[in-house]
Amino acid sequence: MTEDHWTPPAAMIAVDLVILTLRESRLHVLLIERGVEPFKGTFALPGGFLEHVEEDLTAAAHRELAEEATMDVETLHLEHLGVYGSPRRDPRGRVVSVAYLAIAPRLPDPIAGSDAADARWQRADRVLSGELELAFDHRQIVEDGVERARTKLEYSALATAFCGPTFTITDLQRVYEAVWGIVLDPRNFYRKVQKTDGFIVAANQEHKATSGRPAKLFRAGPRKVLYPPMVRPTETSNTRGEE
Repeated sequence: MTEDHWTPPAAMIAVDLVILTLRESRLHVLLIERGVEPFKGTFALPGGFLEHVEEDLTAAAHRELAEEATMDVETLHLEHLGVYGSPRRDPRGRVVSVAYLAIAPRLPDPIAGSDAADARWQRADRVLSGELELAFDHRQIVEDGVERARTKLEYSALATAFCGPTFTITDLQRVYEAVWGIVLDPRNFYRKVQKTDGFIVAANQEHKATSGRPAKLFRAGPRKVLYPPMVRPTETSNTRGEE
């Protein structure tokens, strides 16, 4: 085929967003209920098509999050998660979606807007298990986003952001358990945390418990990249009873 007869392929560009936070010690993902076809009435990730050919992809992601969930996105850091372009992922035609990820503490309740009938935080484990059905290929995108979050906890100090200014080792352990979806042995976890220099530092305070000895308080340390990393335990070592 000569260049004179070449026509560009028919494809649409969209953005999708995986927004994760902890609520009530559980990992939650932001979902909207679609108010239009296709998949009207089904939960999906916030997202949509570019408005025009010159719109920046990240700007489009921020816009869609503000429009569909009415969230203040000025301080929310979005990182590129992946590109999803299966030919049959969208019944409206060939749609290539660029997905973004944000993991942040203390995010507010969303308010549905635009073509969303509802917007709410849903437990991530309900999505991962298939209990909560999502439109398009959004379950796969959530799975990829959660796996990225779990890996970030291994190699970065992200977990401390989900604690208060001061916290106990138990508070920090609950963050890892919520994101990793496993139960950790407290003694093994304590040893790993203490072995990672600069991860947390003593706050020279104690938390008075209702019974037993007061728990020591810590605060986030200067180290942002963890070495050695807080590697997830294997499946055979996920119970509290193991040494």
